Amino acid sequence: MNASRYTRRDFCRAATLAAASVPFLSPLSAPAVEPEKKLGFALVGLGNLSTHQIAPALQKTQNCRLAGIVTGTPAKARRWQQQYGIPDKNIYNYDTMVRVADNPDIDVVYVVTPNALHAESVIKAAKAGKHVLCEKPMEVSVEKCGQMIAACKQAGRQLAIGYRLHFEPNNLECVRIARSKVWGRLKKIEASFGFHIGDPTQWRLKKALAGGGCLMDVGIYALQATRYLSGLEPLSVSAVSSVTDAVKFQEVEENINWELKFPDGVVAKCQSTYGFNGLNNFTAYAEQGWWGFDPAYGYNGLHGRCSDGAEIALDNIDQFAAEMDDFARCILTNQPTRVPGEEGLRDIKIMMAIYDAARTGQEIKLT
Repeated sequence: MNASRYTRRDFCRAATLAAASVPFLSPLSAPAVEPEKKLGFALVGLGNLSTHQIAPALQKTQNCRLAGIVTGTPAKARRWQQQYGIPDKNIYNYDTMVRVADNPDIDVVYVVTPNALHAESVIKAAKAGKHVLCEKPMEVSVEKCGQMIAACKQAGRQLAIGYRLHFEPNNLECVRIARSKVWGRLKKIEASFGFHIGDPTQWRLKKALAGGGCLMDVGIYALQATRYLSGLEPLSVSAVSSVTDAVKFQEVEENINWELKFPDGVVAKCQSTYGFNGLNNFTAYAEQGWWGFDPAYGYNGLHGRCSDGAEIALDNIDQFAAEMDDFARCILTNQPTRVPGEEGLRDIKIMMAIYDAARTGQEIKLT
């Protein structure tokens, strides 16, 4: 690998060559669909993510359109209706959401509510005969994840989890480097994501809604990075959590560190926090070199380096637009999504084991 800056052409050429042998990359070449064919998306939950990322991204997609909304706040419904021209018949609250079953304008329901409310909306949408895209983390328990998967399978509808970085060129290139053994066999991964959380009254600090603290919110990105870089599932986990602000963090963890052991001797050391800014990175170490990103998980501005001095800074894309277009193409061509409910369930199983390990001080075996 030459000590130079990557280009979009470099990535496309490398990804094309690697796609056949790297399953994580292969869905990039999904079957084409008619450009004018757009599936109607209804957003459930109109918080910051829907307002500032998902709704604007829908305006950039090729095969999606914002068709409806579900909200418990009438004032929000009025604002969204005025901004996006949503007809009255496509506006629902959480009690009337079941009526989407009778609305052919809506093909996909995108659930963007607090974590512990995901299952309720996903199951309602599936029973209404709609495909479902659900934000991560999938839910707050293994049991609820299983219920969501079962409901969508019973309805014959696809369920995808909002892992936007599975569609982001820089992360895909890092996966290609790992799977192609550019630097030899992978040995170790370090991954961290955290920030200083503000408002102490927000739902992310309430266990009943969030299911946990920084691990469930942003630590999941570090966990995902270890799994997609290695292409392996962990065998065991050990962990330590801590709190320095006992008033703010009465219900959920402020800081958590964990170590994962994978097959083939690969080890991952991870960290997440709600206590301070600056954690937003991963580094993969192989036999003959390393590569990584800092920042690694944002919506744009991702920047990577390799041990030979090369930079990885590929084109920014709208990750939410790419994620939704890919799901629409999967539905339109009857292809499986690369981020199904089973992928979300795997993360929840591991995160529950991380919490068990932190609570007990024991290494937890994963099956």
